[in-house]
Amino acid sequence: MNAELRRLAKAADLEAEAHSLLRLRFGFACVQRVRHLLESPEAIDCLDTLGAFLEGRCDAAALASARQRAAATAGSHPGSGSIDGAAHAAVSATYAVSKALAGQALEAADYAAYATVYAYGAYALKDPDAFEEEYAWQAAQFQAMAAAASA
Repeated sequence: MNAELRRLAKAADLEAEAHSLLRLRFGFACVQRVRHLLESPEAIDCLDTLGAFLEGRCDAAALASARQRAAATAGSHPGSGSIDGAAHAAVSATYAVSKALAGQALEAADYAAYATVYAYGAYALKDPDAFEEEYAWQAAQFQAMAAAASA
């Protein structure tokens, strides 16, 4: 859990209805960083739909459909049989897509950070320092996006 991001989100009242677009934008930004870890074409398509929505190229109905498909895709991800578990990063990245589409930005950020670290190998998950770089990026990105949204 990214304590600094949670502090910033609380200060910005991220969960307020007025910030629904900020939640989608921030979740999308976090997931874009782990896009390369996605294995499912369906998850990639769902992420692309979120991007299209944010750019005004599709409507709320398309977003709602992608949200449902992303949840189903995440819930049915087959996982990985790799011995070190590193390929399980795809599972976390897929859940990050689902959470981003659901407007659950902090959860999307958590899954994206987990996927980033998991991609190094399962051993890295036990080292809190392994998350520092991604957590710092997330906090800085959120701060910039929140400032832009309130300007």
